[in-house]
Amino acid sequence: MRVFVTGAAGFVMGAVARELRARGDAVVALVRDPDRAVRLRELGCELVVGDLAAQAALERGLSGAAAAIHGAAIYEVGISRARRSALFESNVRGTERVLSAALAARVPKVVYVSSVVVLGDTHGKIVDEAYRRDPGYTSYYDETKHRAHEIALRFIERGLPCVIVQPGQVYGPGDHSGIGGVLHDASRGRLPAIVFADLGLDFVHVDDVADGILLALDRGRVGESFVLGGENATVRDALRTLARVTGHRAPRIEIPAAPLRALAPFSSRLREILSSADGVTFWARDDKARQELGYAPRDLETGLRQTYH
Repeated sequence: MRVFVTGAAGFVMGAVARELRARGDAVVALVRDPDRAVRLRELGCELVVGDLAAQAALERGLSGAAAAIHGAAIYEVGISRARRSALFESNVRGTERVLSAALAARVPKVVYVSSVVVLGDTHGKIVDEAYRRDPGYTSYYDETKHRAHEIALRFIERGLPCVIVQPGQVYGPGDHSGIGGVLHDASRGRLPAIVFADLGLDFVHVDDVADGILLALDRGRVGESFVLGGENATVRDALRTLARVTGHRAPRIEIPAAPLRALAPFSSRLREILSSADGVTFWARDDKARQELGYAPRDLETGLRQTYH
């Protein structure tokens, strides 16, 4: 099967490209810089040079595709106002362009990679895909992903054969995110203290997300959304689990958020970090994916052991 993939040079979608090639699918990857896509070329992927604004590149990549997986996005929290336009162009306008091109190309099956972040702060509850979020956003990233999710739903109404997946907080080998850096440092005993210990995340291994995306492609019902989670935990509990795995003591110092709150009026970036991490939970259940797709993610301890031990 010929599959067009966006974001394949990144962490999550790179894993998707590897799994597609491992099972024999032909991967057509949209890349901005072919010199930074050596691994994709080594996998045998066909490279189409362009970005999400390059209409001709999208049309070329989607031509003859049996499926498309759109996972390209900018994931940043605590950004400057000047950076917002880049997130909007990538996450919102980019999604609109890709799905519009897929509809025009009559691609038989599309998977859009959303996020559990679009469910907003769950206030300590573990929710499902039908959860109605609070008004307002925890970050501009949250806003752009929520708007992109709504765009995907509108394209489904227009007849696009699309399935939506919503991964949680992805971790695993090669994770260079903020949380990935925290886990990496803690796994080596180099994290003396933590901030936002009560931040609640749905930790999911990158290979499980890749499996879930392919399951959605193969088995997902058009128009449905599926949470792809692993294990809901606070950052504190995740670090304690990691300590059991590695033998390095978990950080004993927890820095309170109160001093940061006092400084927040003077920094929009700090305000966004606080609104997305201070006592917030992004917890969701993946029962639907397990029941309908056969999704079977590993637990957090197993995933951390495989990543850091």
